[in-house]
Amino acid sequence: MSALNNKKSAFREWIDSIVFAVVAATFIRWLLLEAYTIPSSSMEKSLLVGDFLFVSKLHYGARTPGTPLQVPLTHQTIWGTQIPSFSEAIQLPMFRLPGFSEVKRNDVVVFNYPGDADETTEDPLIGNGGYKNFPVDLRTNFIKRCVGVAGDVIEVKDAVVYLNGKAVDFPPKSQVYYRLESSDLLDDRFFDKEGINSTSVYPTDSLKPNLFVYRIRATPQTITDLKKYDFIKGVTQISEYPADARSSEMFPAGLNRNPDFWGPIQIPKKGMTVQLDSINVVKYGSTIKYFDGNQADKVLIANGKITIDGKAITSYTFTQNYYFMMGDNRYESADSRFWGFVPENHVVGKAVFIWMSIDPDPKSVLNKIRWNRLFRIIE
Repeated sequence: MSALNNKKSAFREWIDSIVFAVVAATFIRWLLLEAYTIPSSSMEKSLLVGDFLFVSKLHYGARTPGTPLQVPLTHQTIWGTQIPSFSEAIQLPMFRLPGFSEVKRNDVVVFNYPGDADETTEDPLIGNGGYKNFPVDLRTNFIKRCVGVAGDVIEVKDAVVYLNGKAVDFPPKSQVYYRLESSDLLDDRFFDKEGINSTSVYPTDSLKPNLFVYRIRATPQTITDLKKYDFIKGVTQISEYPADARSSEMFPAGLNRNPDFWGPIQIPKKGMTVQLDSINVVKYGSTIKYFDGNQADKVLIANGKITIDGKAITSYTFTQNYYFMMGDNRYESADSRFWGFVPENHVVGKAVFIWMSIDPDPKSVLNKIRWNRLFRIIE
């Protein structure tokens, strides 16, 4: 008997190769590493627009898929279109596989944007890619620095973060505002050379004709470098907002604080019980309603009280940990000060290193790739 010829056609081999590649890439993306790019300036100068980075799923443990009916290697839409790439016909409970680390203070973390209960728009293209539009694992990916973990009491005073009553150092490449005094007139060339791209000039004081005053946005290292110049007479960190300024854009909306003066609020921790007086209802009501495992349509917040499934509650125990995230470029960052805590089940992974960096606005074609940023560890 002659052997049967089972040799695959070239087309069949090509299809098999594609299927294998997609399955392998999907598995790696889910369990090990996923590639991301930085689209905005909220983390400058730590991360720049055009940085391409790998995010580790191993550090905190990968999540099991919650939305299994999804086109492979997509997130919210099919590539190049606004067609949804998923169906919510099946929603599974998500679990986290064991990792070798927990989210720690100062980690740079990728997470699914939870959403803002007070945000009026429901258009994901305008900004709400959170709970109003998507299931947990498909909410818009954000990247920020974790400045507070579950159980911490966090407060911002004069743009300085305080944890449990102690001031926290600025991240090395974070940017805040400073008042700069100089005996020389400084121009754009000087600021550009020092890597300062946000400046404004204070009115000249007629009583001090040889003193020029500027407001700059810079990193702590840049400030250290500036102090080496003899003509720099003083540099002082300042706030953009006064302590009594009120903004309805802040979280929680009922407290009306501002980006430089915020809190104090304790970050919810799994097993932490809070008494639901009127202040705590303002602080934690939206978290309880939308992110702690309750059915939102069965949670009513009204008149400083919370009712769950028709029953008024006077205390509440949280079912998971939460985190407080901020961008290193503090005045260009929509972060936890504006929309609230990040639930543990929204955490995607830890940003570990930059593998490519492309300048979207280079001074010349030769500077298109930022060679000095390739394969840089993220700190």
